[in-house]
Amino acid sequence: HPVVIVGAGPVGLTLALDLARRAVPVVLIDDSDRIGEGSRAICFSKRTLEIFDRLRLAEAMVEKGVTWRKGRVFRGEQELYDFDLLPEAGHKQPAFINLQQYYVEAALTEAVLAEPLVDLRWSNRLTALEPRNDGALLTIATPDGDYRIEASWVVACDGARSPTRAMLGLEFRGEAFEDKFLIADVKMRADFPTERWFWFAPPFHSGQSALLHKQPDDIWRIDLQLGPDADAEAERQPERVRPRIEQMLGHVDFSLEWVSVYRFQCRRLARFVHGRVIFAGDAAHQVSPFGARGANSGIQDADNLGWKLALVVQGRSPHSLIDSYDAERVAAADENILHSTRATEF
Repeated sequence: HPVVIVGAGPVGLTLALDLARRAVPVVLIDDSDRIGEGSRAICFSKRTLEIFDRLRLAEAMVEKGVTWRKGRVFRGEQELYDFDLLPEAGHKQPAFINLQQYYVEAALTEAVLAEPLVDLRWSNRLTALEPRNDGALLTIATPDGDYRIEASWVVACDGARSPTRAMLGLEFRGEAFEDKFLIADVKMRADFPTERWFWFAPPFHSGQSALLHKQPDDIWRIDLQLGPDADAEAERQPERVRPRIEQMLGHVDFSLEWVSVYRFQCRRLARFVHGRVIFAGDAAHQVSPFGARGANSGIQDADNLGWKLALVVQGRSPHSLIDSYDAERVAAADENILHSTRATEF
């Protein structure tokens, strides 16, 4: 196979669709049996929407999503400042939309399934990877047994805990932050504006920080800083989450849709290209959520790599073109990690 992509999240799906539209056959494998659950990434930027527009997906996403461009920052009850991420008119895409990741994955999956050049294989788990000079040999486990396939190129889009990265013994360098954060998606009716609100030392969550974002379907994203000593398993239990949300909202008329507890990390591989194995998205680099740089930078990895890999596979460019993906996206990851680290430390 010319290209095998490991991981059918937003990055792997985007790359598979892009390659198919460029007449490159792709095998796309994922160890799950469906698209992901929970909102996870929700903020998709103007640049990412421009990429989705090229793939003829942006219009429906923007229509479904919550469009926003303004934000406010508070300390306690006092507003410190506000900002506008797209102050001038005339742009085709908005500054940001908030849209649950499962909607983005569903739209990408539907488009991928309509492409005859993409072979999407759910419940296919990569268990071994043997790099070769002209490609790689992959061993894949399925409910019906194991099999092997050969690929000229492998692209690992298999997330922050990338099994592909582990199989190659690659070091994931960077910083892990001690503080833990509660991320909750809450279903409720509210008349808050469609803006990003961030608090330092809010009156409802003393000494920590908080974030409020609107999503479609009357879902609101709430992030609460918990501190370094929080018990992650205990803090995600409804009996601990609900009182915190009640204190923030001042009422109990809401339901919990999704809850998770995170420690943020800023890490990356030293190089994103290792022979015929290429890394993209969280498998290559990981940033904290501050600045919405995670999923967006991964989709932009796919945009950078797609046309280059297509030219190489089709024999229209030397393999050295892939080196420019490494140089450009490592630089982009460094910039994202710099800003994300500064924001997290602040």
